[in-house]
Amino acid sequence: MNAWTRIGLPSVVFADRADAGNRLASLVVGDVGHDGHRGIVVAGLVRGGLPVAAPIARALGAPLDVLCVGKIGVPSQRELAMGAVGEGDVVVSNAHVRQAAGIDDAAFAAAAARVAEDVRAQLAQYRDVAPAVPLEGRTVVVVDDGVATGSTALAALRVVRAKGARRVLLAVPVAPSVELRELGEEADEVICLESPAAMAAVGQFYADFSQVTDDDVRRLLRSVSSPAQPADVHIEAGGALLDGILTVPRAARGLVVFAHGSGSSRHSPRNQAVAGRLNEARLGTLLFDLLTPGEADHRQNVFDVPLLGRRLAQAHAWLVEQPGLAGLPVGYFGASTGAAAALWAAAEPHSSVVAIVSRGGRPDLAGERLMQVSAPTLLVVGGADHGVIELNADAGQHLHCEHLVEIVPGATHLFEEPGALETVADMAARWFVTHFVPAEPSAEL
Repeated sequence: MNAWTRIGLPSVVFADRADAGNRLASLVVGDVGHDGHRGIVVAGLVRGGLPVAAPIARALGAPLDVLCVGKIGVPSQRELAMGAVGEGDVVVSNAHVRQAAGIDDAAFAAAAARVAEDVRAQLAQYRDVAPAVPLEGRTVVVVDDGVATGSTALAALRVVRAKGARRVLLAVPVAPSVELRELGEEADEVICLESPAAMAAVGQFYADFSQVTDDDVRRLLRSVSSPAQPADVHIEAGGALLDGILTVPRAARGLVVFAHGSGSSRHSPRNQAVAGRLNEARLGTLLFDLLTPGEADHRQNVFDVPLLGRRLAQAHAWLVEQPGLAGLPVGYFGASTGAAAALWAAAEPHSSVVAIVSRGGRPDLAGERLMQVSAPTLLVVGGADHGVIELNADAGQHLHCEHLVEIVPGATHLFEEPGALETVADMAARWFVTHFVPAEPSAEL
């Protein structure tokens, strides 16, 4: 990599990690702020990197994610890394170290599997708060509270690169000059505030270098996104004026339009609960009434899937025209008959919907349109919702797109059992975040 390093503020002692992050933020914003938040992810290394990364993410208006990397040590010298494992069992290998240590493929694979298990266990403590942000095609700012030997930072850079990042930067408050130059060979750019020729420990550059707990990490992941404020909206669709509730978190990753089931509305407590979970994952949500009050009085309208599908498509078109929302990926979340409407709308020739989630849905009501759906579709059904399970399994046979049928054990049609709806919400958040690929930043950003 032809990286260059920016070094400034000599002889710095930081008050704490947040102070270091605030000082780093101005340099990072100056270098990558033009990418816009949809092109950038700020990834803080567990655990000490998160308090440094949070102010940078806020300054950029970018998503904050947690980066957990496990080094695969040589058996006879654990500190010497022969590879690393990241989230999703992404494995990188150092062929030179392996060759010098005489580590064959089988031994390396066994060691990598053990490290991957540790990484999964650690990340499980955080992913209910913040589903993983896709890195493919994005600028990723890797942040830690400092560099000592550089082995962890090097492993992190390689893992992020292996996950498809377009551009990788390393931002650290302090690092030895020799290690900094070596890391510059791996990163596209390194940004550092203090680079001594030698240092005993990272902690000597902090007045407060207290341990960062798992609870601290979870709090930081929650705090970067400002609480989303719902707004009442009115949507013109085919001559009807439909009431809705639009909630868009700061630095939203995408938007999800809800299609409720029969006898329900934008005030559905179940859909509102799911929407709240999506908002926590930095996904905007639109809950709206598919029918006017007068239309809803006629029972046949409630099951008129083409009408409901057209209304959903019209709400989608309205949504992406709202200020600040153009270019964000859009998904559909449908419940019961609303799931059929979501699939019907997604089958429209020029539909731009990116992903679909169905909760206790009736996808069979979309009929032959199922075969025309191209958006990845998750069908979630309660394990005790007999009959609907079979309808969803059969619908899966007619879907030619990426799709998955997930069963929530013991749940009935409305997912009223303890923890059932929360499970649905977590599944939906992961599905949308995984499939929402960011648009390339526009030239003016």
